[in-house]
Amino acid sequence: MKNFFKMLVVSALGGVLTLGMYVTFFEQQVVPGDIGGVNMPTIIPASYESDRVAAAEKTDFTAIAEKSIHAVVHVKNISSTSSRSNSLMEFFYGDTGGAERQVVGSGSGVIISSDGYIITNNHVIKGARKLEVTLNNKESYEAEVVGVDESTDIALLKIQKDDLPYMPFGDSDHLSVGEWVLAVGNPFNLTSTVTAGIVSAKARDINIMNNNKRIESFIQTDAAVNPGNSGGALVNTRGNLIGINTAISSQTGSYIGYSFAVPSNIAKKVIEDILEFGNVQRAYLGINYEELNSAKASEFGVESTEGVLITRVLDQGAAKEAGLMTNDIIVKMDNVKIANFSDLQGYLGSKRPGDQVEVTILRSEEIKTLTLKLKNQFGKYKFENSDFSEYFIGQLEPISKSEGNRYDIDYGVKIVSLNNEAIERTYGVGNGDIILAVEDQKVSSAQEVDQLLKKYQNKDYFELQILTKSGKQGYIRVRSN
Repeated sequence: MKNFFKMLVVSALGGVLTLGMYVTFFEQQVVPGDIGGVNMPTIIPASYESDRVAAAEKTDFTAIAEKSIHAVVHVKNISSTSSRSNSLMEFFYGDTGGAERQVVGSGSGVIISSDGYIITNNHVIKGARKLEVTLNNKESYEAEVVGVDESTDIALLKIQKDDLPYMPFGDSDHLSVGEWVLAVGNPFNLTSTVTAGIVSAKARDINIMNNNKRIESFIQTDAAVNPGNSGGALVNTRGNLIGINTAISSQTGSYIGYSFAVPSNIAKKVIEDILEFGNVQRAYLGINYEELNSAKASEFGVESTEGVLITRVLDQGAAKEAGLMTNDIIVKMDNVKIANFSDLQGYLGSKRPGDQVEVTILRSEEIKTLTLKLKNQFGKYKFENSDFSEYFIGQLEPISKSEGNRYDIDYGVKIVSLNNEAIERTYGVGNGDIILAVEDQKVSSAQEVDQLLKKYQNKDYFELQILTKSGKQGYIRVRSN
């Protein structure tokens, strides 16, 4: 009987203890995510702002995509190359020459006016013998090249067609990281392809252009871009053109996560210059610089780790005229933040000589804003007729009739006073020698030389055909910087 009561007491105590533990540890616990009486898994979701998610979910790309695909065209580049000749055939029959083989490349372009102007990449149309543009409705037209700019990899084409759907330019300076964008183009010859992503960075310098005057301030996105997308449109959610898709970051040649576009403000300015002046009008500050980071800030003894540090102010430049000084740090141009040189380069790429801008600097830890009027590379607001020829060569004049008879030529320009010492030092060219051609185009006046040097100003070198006083002909290369 005693054992029975002992068991009863122990059982009662055990029940009380179990009930107490349940009440203490389970009944009062709040389950995360409990909605409407349904117990959710006890996994706490990552923090987010619900209004931004709702905005993303409500974004409808269909109307923008439908409008954009009609303004994006397929560009076919038809060129030719000579294949290697057959060595066995040469042995028996002599040099037969290589057979000419047709090469077809393709890319994209964007219609920017109803009368047939199309913007694309320079590398899409480079070397073309014929350019064919196919609209979204499958109509095809032959295109002519209006102008190109190698520094920004932008080209302008024209087709003979009116009443075309076109895409208006947007303002890329006010594009924000995280903003939704569409990439529209023709990857792998798949016409009218639309992909979506966000702007993942701005002012990227990826060093892809083999040109010492390159302007790289790319918009970086994660919208899928592949070969064939080059020259196509990067479009914001308002249906405006805010970039020209140009490159991808890849070790395989195909898209692996990032693509890069020329900002619309740079592209628009290049196109306007080509149409108005026939060449691109570059704006210069007239400084030498260092891009800041922690190491450079420590080296130069400044607090800021962002901005562009002026290490030298050039004579006759816009910076000196405005009062900028060595060790000033440029932190803003107008309302655009300047964190690195790509920011500054991108902003200047959308301006031309004579434009007035507000420059915000950090000087001795004090913020100052100065008004500055941009100049060209010759320290002027406008180009004059002999700027390029006098700077890169010297004073020139047409050959006389007697000189033409002596050398049996009816064209050419004589060097009267050579300014470029490098030409004399490297090639022995001097006063009295005659320039026959610039980039294989014959010249008969100093003005023609100047126009051609201006046209090819973005090349690393100019090639000149020279006739020396002794009657020898040859080619020389003149650096364009």
